[in-house]
Amino acid sequence: MELTPEEKTLKDRMKSTWMAGDFGQIGHYLEAEAQDLVNRLSVPPDAKVLDVACGTGNSAIPAARAGATVTGVDIATNLLEQARSRAQSEGVQARFEEGDAEDLPYNDGQFDYVVSMFGVMFAPHPEKAAAELARVCRPGGLIALANWTPQGFAGKMFATSAKYVPPRADIPPPVLWGDEATVRERLAPYASSVETTKRTVNFKYPFSPAGTVALFKKYFGPTIVAFSKLGPEDQKSLTGDMESLWSSANEATDGTTQVKTEYLEVKAVRK
Repeated sequence: MELTPEEKTLKDRMKSTWMAGDFGQIGHYLEAEAQDLVNRLSVPPDAKVLDVACGTGNSAIPAARAGATVTGVDIATNLLEQARSRAQSEGVQARFEEGDAEDLPYNDGQFDYVVSMFGVMFAPHPEKAAAELARVCRPGGLIALANWTPQGFAGKMFATSAKYVPPRADIPPPVLWGDEATVRERLAPYASSVETTKRTVNFKYPFSPAGTVALFKKYFGPTIVAFSKLGPEDQKSLTGDMESLWSSANEATDGTTQVKTEYLEVKAVRK
């Protein structure tokens, strides 16, 4: 797909955002939830699985461990390097390749399962992303997604940053992938059925709420980029708002941080 100069600029900026920091330091805390997601899919050993916006391999590696033939694709090359290293250290076979969720470098109907956990929701053009997820999934195959909801804690985190660094008006909020009506509408042209289930994941960090905010400021690309666009006073204000958000939702009483957040699990059967 030939990109216009404006589209290329957007893609380059997104790539830079996700390559900023070290998402592996954040994604590590979601590994158990990714394993649970893969377990619920009951992926058979002979299945061909594509993990779209795979990051450091949180979903791809459990699927490979189950015996599936797994490919992970992401725009961020540093995350792919981490995914390859993880797969090697865990002794599983999986292929990790650079690619765009809106222009996947695979054949029509190539995969039995097309999975994305907190990944494809960040593609800037959701209709293109939905069409690509469907295109590479075989008829009767499964498209399985995990998407943060607008009303959950993660959605509130993004909304807090957006008050200081407003997103582009022409790009729909990523958390709309976590809205049941929206995701059904996006997948309806390609799916014979769409099943949605709201689930909860525990964010558990061995730091105080302030320490957890510092973790995100150091390692989470979107947070790093947001702060880079602000002056000192706004940086201070955003830090305070983030710390207040984490503190108000914190259920831990031992100096650490434990926050529950909601996501939408989506299972769509390809027509």
